[in-house]
Amino acid sequence: MSTGPGHGIQLDRGPHRGRLIVPGDHTAGGNTTAGAHLYYSDDGGLTWTLGATTPEVSKSGPFPAELTVAQTTDGDVYVNARNSEPTRCATHEHRLETTSADGGTSFAASFTPVANLDTSPTFGSLLRLHAQDGDGKPDRLLYSGPSRLGPNPLEDRRELAVRSSSDGGKTWKTAGTLVSAARTGYSDLTLLPDGSLGVLYETAGNIPHGNLVFAAFTEKDMDDAATELRRPRTADTRVRPPGVAGNHAVIHGGAVLGTRLSGKAMEFDGTDDYLRLVCSPSLRVDDQDFTVTAWFRHSAAIGTLPIIWAYGMPGTDPPQKGRHFSIRAEPGAGDVLRATVGTDIGSTEVTLPSSYNDGGWHHVVLTRSGLTLGLAVDGGAPATATMPPGTSAADRNVTPAAQFNIHIGARPDFPNQPAGVAQLFRGTLDDVRLFQGALTPDEAARVKNGSLDVATEDERLRLGFSAIW
Repeated sequence: MSTGPGHGIQLDRGPHRGRLIVPGDHTAGGNTTAGAHLYYSDDGGLTWTLGATTPEVSKSGPFPAELTVAQTTDGDVYVNARNSEPTRCATHEHRLETTSADGGTSFAASFTPVANLDTSPTFGSLLRLHAQDGDGKPDRLLYSGPSRLGPNPLEDRRELAVRSSSDGGKTWKTAGTLVSAARTGYSDLTLLPDGSLGVLYETAGNIPHGNLVFAAFTEKDMDDAATELRRPRTADTRVRPPGVAGNHAVIHGGAVLGTRLSGKAMEFDGTDDYLRLVCSPSLRVDDQDFTVTAWFRHSAAIGTLPIIWAYGMPGTDPPQKGRHFSIRAEPGAGDVLRATVGTDIGSTEVTLPSSYNDGGWHHVVLTRSGLTLGLAVDGGAPATATMPPGTSAADRNVTPAAQFNIHIGARPDFPNQPAGVAQLFRGTLDDVRLFQGALTPDEAARVKNGSLDVATEDERLRLGFSAIW
């Protein structure tokens, strides 16, 4: 059982006026199931009653935890919760919400995903700032939490921001106020006696917690500093069964659309442009065969230019090396195109003797078929390498059970690369695809020629870069 970790509230309207409500959550079944609940007190906190409670659900799926609450102007209690599913990665599914219409005695409906509230799965805080029928100012509900979308507890707890709703949490504005661009964790909002706002939040150097910082600002300061927080996307255009979400890429920096032939492509400036695929379960190739294909063009003379780089946090018991796969161009002294595939027992690489930095378009194909890696460009003969067999399927698994991100155009630890490293793509990419299976040379040639009906049942990603939205 736990409470909070943020503040509780006192109802100021309706039949339960004066009631105290504190949110909580719990696990059961040997830590295999979870649920959310509310406590309430009608005697100023002398005694407490267990009120609204969700049915038990498996911790392997989505479940609400670390609730935050606020009373809305219609008297309901709005409940916003962290979605604590271990691998939850789809856009707009890091927060869950519901309401209570009876003062916290029961939940009015099941928890459902919160739309247009980009964040990472962590605790966030609600605060009702204004009510038209109270202080005469337009209804305003605030939410504080990281605004960087993604599931990784280290990389994605960033950019703490305060966002607003004018309809009691039914919709959220995508513009808000950035409190800190650093790595930040839990936060809690409060209204100060002079009418300004306070937020207490976790932050540190290379982790999102470790120190506590308190910031205070006026509502005018907050509004004057408002900025668009939602990152643009570009669509996964593969054919998908009904109801299956696309693996849309989140655009960072200022990557813009360019051209290839008569269509569009994505241009990267090599300074801060990159894309992220925030860990959709369908991108997990695990211990199976897979193929990555992409068109690329660059003319860099030095550096490491990642085309695609997938990475998952390694385990520590026993120590592990980190699961990943990557393709990157390395002009300069080495002048190679390099692909790597890493498992718990080691990393295997395969190279071609050119970085293809001639300013022309080239098509790269990386395949894993059994233990054999193949890297080919422009339909030529592949360079090959053999991965270590290990003793089990786990030794061949390149995607971990927990968080897993795919970056397009960057090393996964950007923007935390050491000074002077800056492993970012400088050039243009197009038609990035991922297949759960090893394409044959004929299938790879058809992809190169632009066919959209190649191994569609195995296709997990197709970024054609036709639009930004």
